[in-house]
Parts: sequence; structure tokens; C-alpha cells
Amino acid sequence: MVREALEFGLAHARDERPPERTAVRLYVMGENTWRDFDSWPPPGYAPQRFHLHADGLLSVEPPDESTPDCYRYDPADPTPAVGGARITVTQRAGRADNTALEARPDVLTYTTAALEQDVEVIGEISAEIWFRSSQRSADVFVRLCDVDEHGRSFNVCDGLTALADADRTHCATVELWPTAHRFKRGHRIRVQVSSGAFPRYNRNPGTGEPRATAHALRAADQQVFHAPQHPSSIVLPVLQVS
Repeated sequence: MVREALEFGLAHARDERPPERTAVRLYVMGENTWRDFDSWPPPGYAPQRFHLHADGLLSVEPPDESTPDCYRYDPADPTPAVGGARITVTQRAGRADNTALEARPDVLTYTTAALEQDVEVIGEISAEIWFRSSQRSADVFVRLCDVDEHGRSFNVCDGLTALADADRTHCATVELWPTAHRFKRGHRIRVQVSSGAFPRYNRNPGTGEPRATAHALRAADQQVFHAPQHPSSIVLPVLQVS
């Protein structure tokens, strides 16, 4: 980074033309290499919808009839943040093993079968989660993970949205951080759904009060739906190979 900045800056300082380079340079995780692209998002990556199913399955197939999955979110014991995009000196940021986090009863996971070939995902990512809470105020946190051949789950990107009318069933749209990641053959793609990542995001007190000044904390019973009329899913930009 320093070398590229100096090459660019010194050329302008000398009234010279800086070295030619592509418009976009990305570090593709999983492959662990730098790649150059002419634009963002790069062409050739088409949105593919992965649906949440019963029994923790994630699949490109639409869901069948099923009962919603449930968990209880307690702001007195908020779902913790593990890794992710943040600046901290006391907790690990970036890539981290999510195994302990996913063992908590307030975190749902949905996982594909082992991949038969590499799946490359580069671009913007969003999730549509059909959700209902016992409280009017609730958060929906969605995280994309890469599960290796040893069963360890590592975070790729995530996002959170706050709902002010969470006590009615509706589709919560969650914008995750853009990413560039290659899921290797034999790995699995996983989606986490929970209601927080504390202290990276302020915990939702469940009362509708401002989070910085709220005094009361109310636990909430959350439901995540995955049925034909409520098809929760994540949309991934996947490389299309002809």
C-alpha cells in the first residue's frame, strides 16, 4: 500500500504520469490473493439466492412448508460480537472462529452441503429474513460464514438492521458488507441469524427507548420463518462459469 501510494504521489509531484493500473484491486479471501478488476462490482457475478430451510439447511432450492425457528434474545446477556469489521485493542477483529458463538441458543445457523466445486462470491450481499418478535423493537443480525473441512466456522461478512415494528411478521432486509471470497470445494456456506453483536453494535433494550439512555431491558422471543409464503434467503453474487 505504501509503495503504490508513493508511486502515485511522487509521479504527480514530478508532473509525470503515474503508472497505469486497474480501477479496482481486491484481496480475495479463501484464495488469499490480490486480484485486479476494471469495475465494481465486477462483471460476471450474478445474484444467486440461497434459501433458509428447516433443520438448519441452506440451499438454492425454495423452502417447503415448515414451522419457524425460535430463539430468545436477552439484552441482559446480549449475543456477543466475534470478529468482524471493527477497530479494537481488547477483542479480536477480522476473521475469527465462530464455533463457540454458534453454540449459543440465541444464534441460528443454516448451512449448505459440502461444496462439490469452488464457489467465488464477489460484490454486494443482502439478506431477506422473514421475522417476528414478541417485542416491537428488535434487531436482525445476519452473518455469512465459511465452514472448513474440520467443521470450523469463520466469518466472511455481516450486517444488522433495526426494526421498529418487529412484533408483526414481515421481511427484514439486511445489507451485509460487500466481500470478495472464494469458498473452496469441500467447504460449506453458512448463514447465522441472531439479534445482536455486542459491543460492536449497541444492544437493543427491547423497549423502543434510545439505546444510549434506556433503563429497562426486555427479553424477546424471536421467530425466523422459512416457508413458501415467507422464504427467508441470502443473495450472493456468484461467478458464472460458462
